[in-house]
Amino acid sequence: MSTVQESIDVAVPVNTAYNQWTQFEDFPKFMDGVEEITQIDDRRSHWRTRVAGVSREFDTEIVDQVPDDHVAWRTTGGDTHQSGVVSFQMIDATHTRVMMAMDFEPDGLGEKVAGALGIVDRQVKGDLRRFKAFIEARGVESGGFRGRL
Repeated sequence: MSTVQESIDVAVPVNTAYNQWTQFEDFPKFMDGVEEITQIDDRRSHWRTRVAGVSREFDTEIVDQVPDDHVAWRTTGGDTHQSGVVSFQMIDATHTRVMMAMDFEPDGLGEKVAGALGIVDRQVKGDLRRFKAFIEARGVESGGFRGRL
């Protein structure tokens, strides 16, 4: 099992950052390699990804969600085995720290090498930088889920 932990500060209020993160179908706009996410219900979504020429499909389930604080998930289907949490910490009224912690099980030699070389860490860091650019350019979220799961 490998673990990735990254964070970034964004210049939006905590509720704006959190609300945007709950819009899973927007992830392809800032997550490199995510082709499509289909929200099945409040807890479950189906992902299609393509990373380094490898296509995958899998389902995820929200296991814990508290508005303006965190969203935790795990995979439930497909050959990808991961879980993680994205946390949101208010820095001040207009700035938020977004922290990602993800555990994953590399599948095959290529993924094991990528994990060992820090490629996955760089991918997550890049996704967070693109999230920052996306939400700061918009200034407002495209929607939001305020339910607690």
